[in-house]
Amino acid sequence: MRRILFLLIFGVAGLGVLVSLGVWQVQRLAWKRDVLAEIENRISAAPEALPDQVSAETDKYLPVTISGEMEPGEIHVLVSVKQVGAGYRIIQSFSTGDRTILVDRGFVPTTAKQAERLTGPMEVTGNLHWPDEIDSYTPAPDIDDNIWFARDVSNLAAALGAEPVLLIARSSTDPNVTPLPVDTAGIPNDHLQYAITWFGLALVWAAMTGYFLWRSGARSESEA
Repeated sequence: MRRILFLLIFGVAGLGVLVSLGVWQVQRLAWKRDVLAEIENRISAAPEALPDQVSAETDKYLPVTISGEMEPGEIHVLVSVKQVGAGYRIIQSFSTGDRTILVDRGFVPTTAKQAERLTGPMEVTGNLHWPDEIDSYTPAPDIDDNIWFARDVSNLAAALGAEPVLLIARSSTDPNVTPLPVDTAGIPNDHLQYAITWFGLALVWAAMTGYFLWRSGARSESEA
């Protein structure tokens, strides 16, 4: 009986932990969906003027329209686009009034790296963003070949003599550049898979507990 009682307590405790982890992931799933919906609503809102004081904390994803001049000189950030392949994001400085900020114009294939692009007066609509793309494995930029491996806004701004403010174009600024507008596709939401995993483990745990209880009960009867 002691052995059966121990297995029962151990099995119920383990099952409770696994189920609670699954429930927690379901709650996190609902929370993440609300966060993504809020971000999507902010991204698709009507654009407004560039704020006088820009904050990465409060103005992330803010839709903005600016008028001014796209300056010559650009930085190429290596990127891969699904069903297209490798290419570059084109980052340039943009003068609007007495300010200069960064504009992510979009994607060009590797074959268009050295192609000329439209500059001069234009209007750009997009979303402010400070991408978090750097980790311990990110290589340093290859300055000689003008190949960057992440959109590090501070370093991009220093290289182009602009404010550390990045506007990602929502529509085309050049017929040969494909915009890559901000969206929520790159924000991970794996909580459903985690929940399924924990509930699956709970089911296996319950089955194994039942099996060991049955084996212990059968052994006790045979010993009797």
